[in-house]
Amino acid sequence: MAKTPSNHGKQWSKQDISQLKTLAKENTPTRVAGLKLGRTPEAVQSKASEIGLSLKPTNQSPYNRRKT
Repeated sequence: MAKTPSNHGKQWSKQDISQLKTLAKENTPTRVAGLKLGRTPEAVQSKASEIGLSLKPTNQSPYNRRKT
């Protein structure tokens, strides 16, 4: 059985939300953001969706197109 995160079941504080926004701007993967926030990746994704925050990377070209 997986270990429960340190913030399991706790409310999101304003500081947590602020840190989530910062991590999203830095293109931090959801799993890594979850580890830093002490939450599951699913909880991070859910909260981001709830506040209208996109966690998709902004610095990658679509469809793996590479400039030659």
